[in-house]
Amino acid sequence: MKIEDQQLKAFLLDSGFVSEKDFEKAQIKSQKAGKRLRDILISDKIIEEEKLIKLEAYILGIPFVDLEKEQIDPKILEIIPEATAKTHKIVAYKKRSKELEVAMLDPGNLEILDFLKKKSNLKILPRLTNSKSIGNVLKQYSKSLENEFADIVKSEESLEITEDHKENSKGAKDLEKEAKEIPVIKIVDTLVNHAILERASDIHIEPTEKEVVVRYRIDGLLKDAMILPKQVSNGIVARIKVLSNLKLDEHRLPQDGRFRVSSDSGKYSIRVSILPVFYGEKIVMRLLPDTVKSYDLESLGFRKEMAQTITAGLKKPLGMFLVTGPTGSGKTTTLYAMMEMLNKPEVNISTVEDPVEYQMLRINQTQIDSKIGLTFSSALRSLLRQDPNILMVGEIRDGETASLAINAALTGHLVLSTLHTNSAPGAIPRLIDMKVEPFLLSSTLNFILAQRLVRKLSDDKEKYSLGKEQIQNISKYCNIEKIMQSLVREGVAKKGDKLEDIYFYKPKDMVSGYKGRLGIYELLVVSENIRNIISRGANASEILKQAEQEGFEAMVQDGFVKAAMGQTSIEEVLRVINE
Repeated sequence: MKIEDQQLKAFLLDSGFVSEKDFEKAQIKSQKAGKRLRDILISDKIIEEEKLIKLEAYILGIPFVDLEKEQIDPKILEIIPEATAKTHKIVAYKKRSKELEVAMLDPGNLEILDFLKKKSNLKILPRLTNSKSIGNVLKQYSKSLENEFADIVKSEESLEITEDHKENSKGAKDLEKEAKEIPVIKIVDTLVNHAILERASDIHIEPTEKEVVVRYRIDGLLKDAMILPKQVSNGIVARIKVLSNLKLDEHRLPQDGRFRVSSDSGKYSIRVSILPVFYGEKIVMRLLPDTVKSYDLESLGFRKEMAQTITAGLKKPLGMFLVTGPTGSGKTTTLYAMMEMLNKPEVNISTVEDPVEYQMLRINQTQIDSKIGLTFSSALRSLLRQDPNILMVGEIRDGETASLAINAALTGHLVLSTLHTNSAPGAIPRLIDMKVEPFLLSSTLNFILAQRLVRKLSDDKEKYSLGKEQIQNISKYCNIEKIMQSLVREGVAKKGDKLEDIYFYKPKDMVSGYKGRLGIYELLVVSENIRNIISRGANASEILKQAEQEGFEAMVQDGFVKAAMGQTSIEEVLRVINE
């Protein structure tokens, strides 16, 4: 059920909706941006969405339905969960015996149709519709997560976790009983399943004086999911402790654990952290899918030239490659992508991680445990006796680990690691502060990559150009001249253009306007000149000056290029740069 570009071209030209010149321009743009041709045709306003969808319906022989003013039966609507409907832009609107009619925007999304068929045990009849129709139906989802929980709590009169808020007063047996209450089990299950459907990376359960606040981290930002009554707090904590095999009657010390869940979306490993706070125990759960996506550098957001430079650099048999950035900036994912590139039968790859987030085939992964004395440094010492070719150290936290990693790079190993610094040049003074000798750094460092994660724009976006006031504000945070150089180099601007001549993109709707994340990067290639500067113990600004002479682009420049290509927005770039 896919329409080939040439087939679409023939119908569009024959109908007179699009000129051949406009079509070819859109085709080139779609190939360059790695986006679907139909999305380019709509976003660049070459053809109206409704006209295109009606034409696609005609080509495929699928009826077009207009649901803009339709009221859908709630029972039919809820066959497709709200989160699934929002993500895939597909809604159920009519049901007869064993058939379900669904309206959708993307006729090529066969995976979601197959998923719905298995889930509902009904024959799925796809129909095409427009964005306004989907928007109208999505507004009709009335049963929120909060309502679901309210139903659970109210329906179960046997709930035995009423007014006792004194967490320390109950023994392990009482807490275990609470953990096994049906309402508590349903609450935790619903909470996790909903988070998976919403594509959340973390669940925060935070007790306050009178209630429990649940928040999800989606695309890097925390969002309130719901408020629970305070009386369910003990039961939820106990249930999660039971699942994670933690001590039920320990309320004074932090505890960490794991458990696994299966959902319609796949299997997940859930990493649990429990921390005592003033009004009880706060829980943070990290959701990690068991099936790791196979990442390549370009899919993570690396522009072609940078990806090629990194690929060439990873072919060196020894030296150090550092990835820097704050917590949650995607450093580990980048390292995993690099290891996947390096993972060949002829090499031995060993890692030291805290924790092991994803299991990788044919890679020896060690998880540190400071309670038994297995630290980064002690694990690294042992790994050096395991005949490795490539070492991945999850994080350089102290001078001892830094020294061992440097020595490993000096003695014929390729070392990949991360460091908490805000910029690539800033990593060098940070390592010197850890008592690493400058001459050792200059001998071992190959590349330093700094990164952040920005939210990706969905198809629901629009073009605009910057006004003078906006440009003035932007100039406070970044060098306009350097940004223009990057835009010209990437081919999204011509020589002589000004920033106000460039089209950027922004979301039409702040809720549905973003989906997923991608990286923005700066790559410092340690050349001979930079090695000499490091040996002299130079500061970050001196290193940066030399790097810029050699073509170094700051992260903000990479961000603006991606904003001009429609991958993200300027607001997102400035938000993460200034965090």
